[in-house]
Amino acid sequence: MSADDAAILTSVLSLYREIPRAEWARLSAGLDQPLTETEIVQLRGLGDRLDMAEVAQVYVPLSRLLSLYAQATKRLGAETAGFLGEHDQTTPFIVGVAGSVAVGKSTIARLLRELTSRWPGTPRVELITTDGFLYPNAELERRGLMERKGFPESYDRRALVSFLTEVKSGAPEVRAPYYSHMRYDIVPDAAVTVRRPDIVIVEGLNVLQPPPTPNDIAVSDLFDFSIYVDADAAHISEWYVDRFLALRRGAFSNPNSFFNVFAELSDEQAVERALHYWNTINLPNLEENVLPTRHRASLVLQKSADHTVETVLLRKL
Repeated sequence: MSADDAAILTSVLSLYREIPRAEWARLSAGLDQPLTETEIVQLRGLGDRLDMAEVAQVYVPLSRLLSLYAQATKRLGAETAGFLGEHDQTTPFIVGVAGSVAVGKSTIARLLRELTSRWPGTPRVELITTDGFLYPNAELERRGLMERKGFPESYDRRALVSFLTEVKSGAPEVRAPYYSHMRYDIVPDAAVTVRRPDIVIVEGLNVLQPPPTPNDIAVSDLFDFSIYVDADAAHISEWYVDRFLALRRGAFSNPNSFFNVFAELSDEQAVERALHYWNTINLPNLEENVLPTRHRASLVLQKSADHTVETVLLRKL
């Protein structure tokens, strides 16, 4: 890293409060743990080591913080409407969750949906994944992008921006496309419907990307709060391989799965294939597109090698 890059990084980090795990965990004092161990197991993704302690010490305080932000934003909206002499038309509070493949962001998004819905003032929480805004496989094939699935250009960014604009404008009902991980494709005529919830969580690799041109709207322009899930790339690589092996033992063996072809691989072949995908697709995407957006987040969760959060960076107001 050059001296200039180091100076820029130091400047960016000064925008955040750096909160060590032990200090952040103290924020859980007096907060109830609303989830049972069974519920946590059901929310946990393959390879994640989420347990009761991690939920109580890290994610319960984070869910409370999100609830406070959402309620404060709602009050500000009502006060602004009153000042302008208008009817209050407060719209959903939108939270973005970004990070690498296999870093655990999907589990975190599901967990935050459950936790924030337990707080007074934010009982209705919806979760949308940007997988639904990937171009269908046929279109990706036509554009020569199947080997770049997950890169920014593989998403219908305009459709995602349009969807979030409708949500943020207070539309009574907005529909998003549905993506099947079993089919590895968009499901025609299927949709996820959002009906003016208190909070909408949007989870995806590239949700913090800047706009492609200065005249475009970025997806993140429509967020009220954003979270980046961070970890060392070497650790994420290990998690990715572990997840691939777990999928090979389970979901990949389903005869209806797009990935059924991997079920017959030996352990050695499966590891080799997983590392190939990581090194040729997922790592380049992380380094070129995902990691550079970390500084755009309101909050950064920094994970250690065992998947537990070791530091929280919270942007200063």
